[in-house]
Amino acid sequence: MKDFFGRSLSYARISVTDRCNYRCRYCMPEEGVEWIPHDKVLSYEDILCLMGILSDFGIKKVRFTGGEPLVRKGMPQFLREVTTSFPKIQVALTTNGSTLMRDAPLLADIGLASINISLDTLDAENFSLMTRGAALQPVLDGIDSLIPLVSHAKTKIKMNSVLMRGFNDGGMTEQLVSFAFERGLLLRFIEFMPFHSNLWSEGMFMPFSEALARLNEHGSWTEDKSELSQENSLSGPASYYVNAVSGQKIGVISAISRHFCETCNRLRVTSTGEIRPCLFDDGQISIAEALKRRDGEKVRELLHAAAAMKLEHGVAHNEKTRMYAIGG
Repeated sequence: MKDFFGRSLSYARISVTDRCNYRCRYCMPEEGVEWIPHDKVLSYEDILCLMGILSDFGIKKVRFTGGEPLVRKGMPQFLREVTTSFPKIQVALTTNGSTLMRDAPLLADIGLASINISLDTLDAENFSLMTRGAALQPVLDGIDSLIPLVSHAKTKIKMNSVLMRGFNDGGMTEQLVSFAFERGLLLRFIEFMPFHSNLWSEGMFMPFSEALARLNEHGSWTEDKSELSQENSLSGPASYYVNAVSGQKIGVISAISRHFCETCNRLRVTSTGEIRPCLFDDGQISIAEALKRRDGEKVRELLHAAAAMKLEHGVAHNEKTRMYAIGG
């Protein structure tokens, strides 16, 4: 499936819930949100139906997101059903890591392509501040419990860290790099993106180029255009850098300072069945009713219409979009 600008759409992100056990400041407003009623959220059966249609359209990778996907009952079992039913599709998961101590044994043998863990700081006080009260240690313990369980598998563990000036810059950036290196994780820095109700300000934004300059004070990092960078055609917008001494690789998603619209290969599906062609645009098309009726022809028609809505270039700011509602 291609859009009007010739971009092949091979990657879908599907949110399975808007619910989350954290209240991260860049994602949710302080007062919280009114959760979507369960009967309005796509069922697992709805999503499996959608997966079959996406597979026919040539989607090669699907990432499941939330909210926090692992707070939805039966999520590991659902992931197993997906990987079994669609062996040609790479299946990935994004999580905040809070339940990994519980779920790591279930996740380890499913055959996921990757598990992305969101972790912006290794400082317990800062972590509690950003999440509005969550504890850091269960996340660290969960990561350490997952690593040996997937060591025999092909599942990659990635660590996503949002760069924020005054929060995890300076020495904390190096701490994240060291933490990932010691555990063999692929660390990916993400530029802070402006969305409704988050802490966006020009003062908090830190381009990756600045973080890279600081990292280069302690070693030589150069852009890597081989191996991992070849994943961009399928896996997404990250570019990669390699350390000349250690060989460690880190990724960067520079959504603000270096747009990647021209290579965008994805569609997003919200937990209520809205197709979002672009992260920075409010346009969306609902496939929920067609899915619930199992009207495959109508779903296909709506997917083509959503692909036609993809912009050539997104906007730099979107004050209407709520990150928790679209799954990132």
